[in-house]
Amino acid sequence: MKKSILVVDDMELNRAILCEIFRQDYHMIEAENGEEALECIKGKENELAAVLLDIVMPVMDGFAALEKMNQTDFTKKVPVFLITAENTEESTIKGYEMGVMDVIGKPFVSHIVKRRIESVIELFHIRDKLSKKVDIQERELDEKRKELESLNRALVETLATAIEFRDCESGDHVRRIHDFTLFFLNKMEFSKDMNEVQKEEIATAAILHDVGKIAIPDNILNKPGKLTSEEFEIMKSHTVQGCELLERIPEITHHPIYKYAYDICRHHHERWDGRGYPDGLAGEEISMWSQIVALADVYDALTTDRVYKKAFTHEESLRMILNGECGQFNPMLMETLRDLSEEIKAMLLNRIKK
Repeated sequence: MKKSILVVDDMELNRAILCEIFRQDYHMIEAENGEEALECIKGKENELAAVLLDIVMPVMDGFAALEKMNQTDFTKKVPVFLITAENTEESTIKGYEMGVMDVIGKPFVSHIVKRRIESVIELFHIRDKLSKKVDIQERELDEKRKELESLNRALVETLATAIEFRDCESGDHVRRIHDFTLFFLNKMEFSKDMNEVQKEEIATAAILHDVGKIAIPDNILNKPGKLTSEEFEIMKSHTVQGCELLERIPEITHHPIYKYAYDICRHHHERWDGRGYPDGLAGEEISMWSQIVALADVYDALTTDRVYKKAFTHEESLRMILNGECGQFNPMLMETLRDLSEEIKAMLLNRIKK
């Protein structure tokens, strides 16, 4: 399909000469001034191959028309050429500064005009094809990236769910930890500078918080009664065991999720007052994401049936956490927990309905 060239000149003879030069290969459109030209180009970026624009015209001159074109980035999509008898250095510089591709002086030499303009049209055509090809490749890469991320997430969930089955859980626990972690990351001030990818990486890493339980014997992991001090020490080791397991998967050590998963595995049982384990970290020594996962883990444990207890209500669970019955948490986290209590309760009720 032929593209069009718009010739803008108040002199009919000049328009006729230019139209004759290109008529064989292009549809020719004519305008007598800048105002008519702007009407002609409206919504026609994909149809136009070029615009040949005189400078000195009545109603609206070429530079005024160019200024309007630049407001819509038209000159980035369609090559514009100045055609003028006043081929001064000043007008040439001004034209280039305003985005024209070339300045062609009058009178016209047909074969030179044709060669100069068609060369630029071809360059724009090639650039457009390359740009579209790059866009297609970027979309394909983005789709493959999303597919790979989805696969990675599925593998992480499968591994974590397999461990949850050993812990007499359905596998929903790890998904709830993911959702709770992401919920807090989206609400808290400390994460306001994080992008969505970082937040999702942390939430995905949270799924692996108990991966070390794979090394805990069943008789301890699923014991319905209270653990002995020796059994509790073995249970506590799941934090370190999880890190050792992650270290044995070299393929993931370069991934951003790894550093979050490692930290969360080791420190999601640390407490604000330093009475947690395994390292006895206190206060801001504990990363905020590990603190969030710790809170998510405790809240989910309280509001879910376990082999050793029935689920507590949302209200009772909040009371126990805020009173320090489950260990001390960051006061800022506690304030956020109070402020978001109703939203968290809605999440719990929605979970129960399902």
